[in-house]
Amino acid sequence: MFPNLLEATKNYWRKLDELEAAYQQGKIPLEEVDVRVAELIKELAIERRAAFTYFRHSCQHWLTTQRETLIGLAVLALVTYAWVLNSLTF
Repeated sequence: MFPNLLEATKNYWRKLDELEAAYQQGKIPLEEVDVRVAELIKELAIERRAAFTYFRHSCQHWLTTQRETLIGLAVLALVTYAWVLNSLTF
């Protein structure tokens, strides 16, 4: 399943806004704000790592399944470059 980093970031900011409002209203002390902010940062970091890992695994899967195509394109690009370079020298 694809981690929804955008939604996790929106939730993070929403929770921060709620936390700030509670602090401004005097409902929670500053020490608790610090603790809860650290927890929110950890939650977002977990989601970010999951998104990065998913992206990395997706790229690795794509590269392994498309290896022949990529090699063919690289050879074609190399031959085209050599041909263009050769035609410029004459």
